[in-house]
Amino acid sequence: MLRSPRDFFKPKVVGAPAPLREIPVLPSRMIHFFDPSNPKMAVKVPDIAKTVDIMLGNLEDAVPIERKEAAREGLVQIGKTVNFGDTQFWTRVNSLDSPWFLDDLVRLVSEIGDKLDVIMLPKIQGAWDIHFVDQLLAQLEAKYGVKKPLMIHALLETALGVANVDEIANASPRMQGMSLGPADLAASRRMKTTRVGGGHPDYVVRTDPDPANPNAPRLTAQQDLWHYTMAKMVDACASVGALPFYGPFGDIADLTACEDQFRNAYLMGCVGAWSLHPNQIAIAKRVFSPKPEEVVWAKRVIEAMPDGSGAVMIDGKMQDDATWKQCKVVFSLAQLIATRDAEYKALYGF
Repeated sequence: MLRSPRDFFKPKVVGAPAPLREIPVLPSRMIHFFDPSNPKMAVKVPDIAKTVDIMLGNLEDAVPIERKEAAREGLVQIGKTVNFGDTQFWTRVNSLDSPWFLDDLVRLVSEIGDKLDVIMLPKIQGAWDIHFVDQLLAQLEAKYGVKKPLMIHALLETALGVANVDEIANASPRMQGMSLGPADLAASRRMKTTRVGGGHPDYVVRTDPDPANPNAPRLTAQQDLWHYTMAKMVDACASVGALPFYGPFGDIADLTACEDQFRNAYLMGCVGAWSLHPNQIAIAKRVFSPKPEEVVWAKRVIEAMPDGSGAVMIDGKMQDDATWKQCKVVFSLAQLIATRDAEYKALYGF
């Protein structure tokens, strides 16, 4: 039997905060990862936080087993001492099947529950994982007096998780969004690539032979291995008001390919991507902010059709309700970014 929709927005535990009715939509162009167990990295957090939309303290992959507890305690200390201002403060905890997950949640919620905005959950398999964490968070929020509900961000990096993506998106009012995790997903699917995101030189389409010269070289074009999965994730998130993100691009030195992957994600509907190195921050900021000329065009269309009804011709192009909605997406995003980014506020002329 299905749960009554009247109960969906009631706290699951007496004393826990009421669930959010809408996920906050904030500038989220990059989720910048840092290792709280690395003192050299931790000391830079206050300064980097001023340059990014989201700071995420990573407790999972890339943190060696012998440093798991140090990462957790380092994150607690950072949460207590750093003023993040209007930069979002997230964490990625260890997976639900790990020996560190329970201590991660108990320690973080009890010490910095009111400072954290979002908890990223790796290797989510289905709605049952979200239901478990939803209930556990409610227990911890009530016990430790957390005033705002913590949000959940699911990491899609298993074949089963992708197969259940719609159910995951609908599992809880806490669902802030999802990220695509291409490396673990590739292994889960038995894909024959060792790359972390991006295309593959062997995954191509090829032009037909030239009938007049069958032996002539035939053009090829490298394809995007992640297009299908990203589209599924974007649709699942959009259907419930959650926010989709592209995840990591592992080749830190290949800034061109990183920008291409980020731009594909932006065009398909993602709001941001992960930055694993400071040199990826500027790329994400540039790619996930509308171009100034696009904002100018969107503003022209909206001004010509204030209520979105009817049809008009602008520079020889027909604009109607559908294009008006597209322009609203671009212009609204520009307005949102301008609220926290003075550089883009000036570029947009706001």
